[in-house]
Amino acid sequence: MSETREKVLEVRNLGIDFGGLTAVNNLDLDIYKGEIYGLIGPNGAGKTTVFNMLTKVYQPTRGTIKIAGKDMDKLNPVQANQVGVARTFQNIRLFSNMSVLDNVKTGMHNELKYGLFTSILRLPKYYKLEKESTQKAMELLKIFGLDQFADLTAGNLPYGAQRRLEIARALATDPKLLLLDEPAAGMNPQETEDLMDMIRKIRNHFDISILLIEHDMKLVMGICERITVLNFGQVLAQGLPQEIQSNTEVVKAYIGE
Repeated sequence: MSETREKVLEVRNLGIDFGGLTAVNNLDLDIYKGEIYGLIGPNGAGKTTVFNMLTKVYQPTRGTIKIAGKDMDKLNPVQANQVGVARTFQNIRLFSNMSVLDNVKTGMHNELKYGLFTSILRLPKYYKLEKESTQKAMELLKIFGLDQFADLTAGNLPYGAQRRLEIARALATDPKLLLLDEPAAGMNPQETEDLMDMIRKIRNHFDISILLIEHDMKLVMGICERITVLNFGQVLAQGLPQEIQSNTEVVKAYIGE
């Protein structure tokens, strides 16, 4: 990977302990602007723990995380989102009783700069910003083929559409790095193919970096430019998809030999 490309994520010696258990240790990771990167490994390898550290849900025991050169030490999850990290979850987390449109608008909290006084009195600034946020939300929904469902309650969407809505809401925060936690979970083969196309479209349209956790190896090998494999919280391998596929230690970790 050329060092002339802008580095969006820089992780050094990252680790976290829970009591006497080391969940992740000595993780180094670089992701560049516009890169689609895979984080894979057997169940319990520490993948979601890494996501929780990158979003500052967990505070690392050691190591550093930088987003676009900004040190994330001591940031909380809201601040991590403000500097450019957004995520989706393995189990979809939407506001099921809110409209599709309002779900996306909740992701725009970083942009809505009016105060409580302006909101209560419905001053002109309030209407201006609300109009702008609605317009942006509709544009996002259109990209994901959800604009016709804008007024529908989110919980009434089909499963695949709920997945797309969760990604749209994450993108509404204008992230530099988008974390996708098992985006293909529960999808059939055609939905997975569509998801692969959508992830490429997101990367190209928004010019952002994407880090994904996924167990579907066809998806991972089909769209990821580089991959890190975790096993028992340690880096087992890092490299290009073809290097990972031919790595005997990775094969052993997955099939248990």
